[in-house]
Amino acid sequence: MTDGSGRGVERLPDRTVERIAAGEVVTRPAAVVKELVENALDAGAESIEVDVVGDGTDLIRVADDGHGMAREDARLAVERHTTSKLRADDDLRGVRTLGFRGEALPSIAEAGELTLTTAPADGAGSGDGDGPATRLAVGDDGPDVSDAGRAPGTTVEVRNLFADRPARRKSLGGPKREFARVSDLVAGYALVRPDVRFRLTHDDRETFASPGSGGDVDAALAVYDRTVASRSTTFEAEAEVDLDGRRREVRVEGLLCYPSVTRASGEHIHVAVGGRLVRDDAVRRAVDSGYGSLLPDGRHPVAVARLDVPPETVDVNVHPAKREVAHADADAVAGVVERAVRDALSTADLRRAGDVAMDLDSSLAPAEGESDSRLAGATYVGQFRGTYLLFEADDDLLVVDQHAAHERVNYERLRAAVAEEGVPTRPLDPPETVSFPPGEAATVEAERETLAGLGFDVAPFGGGTFRVRSVPAPLGRVADLDALRETVAALHAGGDPDDGREELLADLACHPSLKAGDALGEAEATALRDRLAACERPFDCPHGRPTVLTVEESALIRGFDRHARLG
Repeated sequence: MTDGSGRGVERLPDRTVERIAAGEVVTRPAAVVKELVENALDAGAESIEVDVVGDGTDLIRVADDGHGMAREDARLAVERHTTSKLRADDDLRGVRTLGFRGEALPSIAEAGELTLTTAPADGAGSGDGDGPATRLAVGDDGPDVSDAGRAPGTTVEVRNLFADRPARRKSLGGPKREFARVSDLVAGYALVRPDVRFRLTHDDRETFASPGSGGDVDAALAVYDRTVASRSTTFEAEAEVDLDGRRREVRVEGLLCYPSVTRASGEHIHVAVGGRLVRDDAVRRAVDSGYGSLLPDGRHPVAVARLDVPPETVDVNVHPAKREVAHADADAVAGVVERAVRDALSTADLRRAGDVAMDLDSSLAPAEGESDSRLAGATYVGQFRGTYLLFEADDDLLVVDQHAAHERVNYERLRAAVAEEGVPTRPLDPPETVSFPPGEAATVEAERETLAGLGFDVAPFGGGTFRVRSVPAPLGRVADLDALRETVAALHAGGDPDDGREELLADLACHPSLKAGDALGEAEATALRDRLAACERPFDCPHGRPTVLTVEESALIRGFDRHARLG
């Protein structure tokens, strides 16, 4: 058989197969850090230090105080298909560790230059009971083994990552963007493993540290700030449910921030299953559902959910890098989580911050240009449930979503201001400070010029804290620090800042817009109608939702079974 080029199908050399397999796990510097951190946790580490130079391709160093390895174990650990974590094929289904050290280290060594220094807690470094620590430098001809000095634990250094894979290196982001991924990972593990001390440095500068006290609130204080930590409650619950055809116990515990602390995406719901930090959309949705109506539309909580389920009921191998998991019965597991969250919040102190004032006179000032004549000429009828404005237009009823409409108005004004003269700003006197999780802090460092172009003047103030010297003042209202947080989150989640500019403007426009429940008088409602009618695209908000729905009179006639119009 040939492939059309005349060449027959051939078996790849083992070396090539190994390098392909390594590439499935080691895709970027953060993937290396993930494997090494999980190995350290499996080794019982109480303290883990992560050092990164540049974008991580120059150097990644992960040091722990776990139980370490004897020399012969260290030799085997850098060979393929060796592990201390499995003893039989059947163990794969019930494995309780985060990974297989004998798989991660060889994969990493295929992608970079790996050096391992390790010493067991019992001092049996060389295998004879009284030798020194072991140092292995992995090369093409196998590991070069020598004596070393080290306290009990393990240090792994990876240098020149992807040196012989220029395409992979080229696909990486800049140093600060790649470091932001590492920061997200370390911060996530600090939240789901508050009993472990984490320290993260970048180019010899400490950027993050957690206390390892075991307290969820302490971990939240280290990752976020005092506001987030103080507005939170811990929770735990357990229940028996049907999983994999049997009654099984499911436990969940963690931290829930009050509904006054929200984010625009679900990325701040941190989930661990069996101790591994994972993306588990079913559990994230369950946490959201547990908050119910306490959350404003389109907002998500800051939360930590650690799930303990029988290992044989969860598949950790649905993703090559084990970032996702699959449950034997995701609905049953999600039900336990949702009930636990709802019950915890029912007894928590859910005080909310005060309402933010709106300057409607300025933001709804008349605009020049032609308007949609039908909308502009509509007669105001009233407001329904503090959310929808009702207008009569010819024979139809127009229902305007006041938030979506105001968002469209704000977005087009902001876009025009940016295009023509930049965003108007307002200095903060005195400047205020705002703290970000490590990953977002790295994004702020990388995108300070982009933030300045959007009206935020920020400067480093130590760790993940920044001094904010000015903020945007578009639309007749000064943006607050929540607007900065949302903008940074959007930048952090996006790719090229230029590609995400429209999304950023949409998010910034959303923040000062009217919300459901804001009461409007007739003058304000008609001002919003006129301003919306003057927009380029009046009938959808910048996020794509409709702003106006039409209820035809004929629909009312049919609904009321009226076949003739009354005079």
